[in-house]
Amino acid sequence: MILSAQQLFSDDQAITATADSTNVIDLGAPGTPVRAAAALSNDKGPGAGIPLLIQVTEDFNNLTSLKITISKGATTALGTEIASRTVLLADLVAGYQFPVNVLPKDADLRYLGVEYTVTGTAPTTGKVTAGIVMGVQTND
Repeated sequence: MILSAQQLFSDDQAITATADSTNVIDLGAPGTPVRAAAALSNDKGPGAGIPLLIQVTEDFNNLTSLKITISKGATTALGTEIASRTVLLADLVAGYQFPVNVLPKDADLRYLGVEYTVTGTAPTTGKVTAGIVMGVQTND
């Protein structure tokens, strides 16, 4: 798979407590084409799937589960959930890919990011890489 630093939410980010991704992607403000009555839609989710990679890069310990939330916002503070998945500790091992593999519909605000919610004891190990990619490799 191909990763771009400009399209990463998290680059091997250590998750030791509930936190936002280290990067928020600015999708830009939609413009109005010449002679058009209204601005273009800013929803990046519909149409051909835009691949997302959310992958554990270091085994987690201690926590009960980790909730990954793809969020949007009018500002970099985000706050509006588009999609989420909760994964139990037993699955949070290096190489695990979260089952959100395309950008969901309703990615229609300017900013996009990921929120990590820890349930249980704070982990001392565990890292995640997440971002928009050219394609997601699977070994199925």
